[in-house]
Amino acid sequence: MITILGTTATGKTSLGAQLAALIGGEIISADSRQVYREMDLGTGKDLQDFIVNGVEIPYHLIDIVDPGYEFNVYEYQQYFYEAYKTVVNNKNIPILVGGTGMYIESVLKEYRMAKVNRNEALRLRLAGKSDEDLIEILLNNRVLHNTTDTTDRERILRAIEIDEYYREHPELLQDIPKIKSINFGIRFDRAEIRNRITERLDQRLNNGMLDEVQRLLDKGVSAEMLKFYGLEYKFMTQHLLGEIEFNEMFTLLNTAIHQFAKRQETWWRRMEKNGTRIHWLDGNISDQEKIGLILGKLK
Repeated sequence: MITILGTTATGKTSLGAQLAALIGGEIISADSRQVYREMDLGTGKDLQDFIVNGVEIPYHLIDIVDPGYEFNVYEYQQYFYEAYKTVVNNKNIPILVGGTGMYIESVLKEYRMAKVNRNEALRLRLAGKSDEDLIEILLNNRVLHNTTDTTDRERILRAIEIDEYYREHPELLQDIPKIKSINFGIRFDRAEIRNRITERLDQRLNNGMLDEVQRLLDKGVSAEMLKFYGLEYKFMTQHLLGEIEFNEMFTLLNTAIHQFAKRQETWWRRMEKNGTRIHWLDGNISDQEKIGLILGKLK
């Protein structure tokens, strides 16, 4: 397998699709929000990038669940292995592309996982603790979860819940097949990433991103769930509900995406520190040059 990762707004999808067209590959997405149908502009699906020279590149794990559902890494792993087997059976090369570090590492590091139900007794014991106390518990005891778990109290509680379950029920953990992957990352300097994020946000708002969120609200997806999805959906929902003005929404959202990109960069560094080899590609060179460097590593 070939893995192409990187922070948001680095052009991963376009590069992956062009590589797939050249070598006979299929894309397997590693994005925690692109799994949702009807959440297109806000998740940056950029489906037009999958059409290369008039031919649509096969892709997987995009548009697989309805909005309003709470998808998780356990389910992602199950879907991934199904997609991986499909690509291999098609005698094509699987290309994992995305920026959700936990999803990528669940595959590359062969996370052993089990389906975890809600633990009301544990939640009751943790109810009186502050967010800071919960973060400390998570950071001291974590098994699988990344720093995005600490952005929302419910995510923190869920992460602690899952970690405790793994320790109490090791016999239920499944065996994970080993997959050999060569990993590439796209890297820009921080100032360039900030510019790309702001330009992309402005473009997506002009293309109707607010209308997309309004349609989801009109269809009955709760405001609470949209806020749970974070970033674009959180701040645009707040604006549509009249909680913040447009300019405030833009500023808050732009800042939040920049902060998210920094957390992604931290995640990649942690992966490397823990033994995952990533071949970094200069984001400023052309996709053709990047593909040349990738192919050189495959020889």
